[in-house]
Amino acid sequence: ERPGTNKAAKAILVGAHYDTVALSPGADDNASGVAVALEVARLIGSRPTPRTLQLAFFDKEEAGLLGSQAFVSKKARLQNLGGAIVMDMVGYACYTSGCQKYPAGLPVTPPSDKGDFLAVVGDTEHLPLLNAFQNSQNIPSIALNKEKSNLPPVLTLPIPLKGLLTPDTLRSDHAPFWYQGVGAVLVTDTANLRTPHYHQPSDVPATIERSFFTGSAQIVVNATT
Repeated sequence: ERPGTNKAAKAILVGAHYDTVALSPGADDNASGVAVALEVARLIGSRPTPRTLQLAFFDKEEAGLLGSQAFVSKKARLQNLGGAIVMDMVGYACYTSGCQKYPAGLPVTPPSDKGDFLAVVGDTEHLPLLNAFQNSQNIPSIALNKEKSNLPPVLTLPIPLKGLLTPDTLRSDHAPFWYQGVGAVLVTDTANLRTPHYHQPSDVPATIERSFFTGSAQIVVNATT
């Protein structure tokens, strides 16, 4: 935790799970999310921001969100928490028409017919955090590197009723925060709806799409600040 300059402003948490499934190296799922959280710490950890910044790394996500459930079970951790940004697979893109799938029952207007966008899923009861990602493609105040990069499109998905009607939106560590009344977003490349390497031995660093990955990281940095 790094304290903010405004004591009245609630904290923002950035988190990711660090476990993977058996036989899969987990480069995208979820070393990519862990790497972005560490980059947030590197870029923002020594800079003053109004909000207190918290980082959390969860274990046993693949076993049923056990780490994040244990985290939110400690009520003291949630008292000053204004929202959580949870990353789960942010490193894969596909650029052929029709390579992106969508969950049934979820009304989605995709930004393209390819899998080249970053999805941000939030609950309708806490829209300000979700809305922060709609503005996250603006020129960054804190850049990952000096080279200007093209940031991927962002698809924001407001989910009603805490995902009761769309269980596919409850598959990661943001969900336990929703059920404790904390606004949280899931930032993702949409996992098995896009990548053929999901939970496979082929989920290795070589299959990360680097320009998409760095663009995704910059979007998270922009939204966090």
